[in-house]
Amino acid sequence: MDLFSRSWTALLAAVAELSDEDFARPSGCTGWLVRDLVCHLVIDAQDVLITLATPAGTEPTRDAVTYWEVSGEPPTGDDPLDALTVRLAAAYQEPWLLKFHLDDVGSAAGRAAGLADPAGRVGTRDEVLTTGDYLSAYVLEWTLHHLDLIAHLPDAAEPPAEGLARTREILERIAGTTFPPSFSDKDALLIGTGRRAPTEAEKAGLGELAARLPFVLG
Repeated sequence: MDLFSRSWTALLAAVAELSDEDFARPSGCTGWLVRDLVCHLVIDAQDVLITLATPAGTEPTRDAVTYWEVSGEPPTGDDPLDALTVRLAAAYQEPWLLKFHLDDVGSAAGRAAGLADPAGRVGTRDEVLTTGDYLSAYVLEWTLHHLDLIAHLPDAAEPPAEGLARTREILERIAGTTFPPSFSDKDALLIGTGRRAPTEAEKAGLGELAARLPFVLG
């Protein structure tokens, strides 16, 4: 839960540092500008609040790893929910409004996470998880989207190192394999999730794993 807080705080800080011009730059999410990704983070924060306020009385059905559904098809940006996010983001018109809304809802989500009992159980997406596992799953969400946010902002701060390492660990457990030790955590995540193509040297290092990429998480 502490890593959830550090990852989320770092992501909120990165958004707060964006200039107005940055909101019109492309993000690492196919079909989304930075403003669209920030709007998605508002929705994510709302989802965290909703889930933490949805206690469950049955045994967990998922954990921090099995929470994620995996496909091999990268997003195209044409999904109806993705398109809705773009329209919502455009409706804000001014970047400061998006910043304000994310800070407001995001800060509340962070406080709620800090107050939650990690052994409690919550319901989301018709599944049950311990609160600790649910928040651990979101370390991956925050870390990957932090990388998406700064994909075309070379001077922006990167996600916390421990968040990158934890997200790599989760991705490797999902994949049932490990990425080459020569890969940095950041490169393993970008290549493993299809956010960038491997170089020829990296492809050789991946060996048979290259044919299984990308692992698209949702």
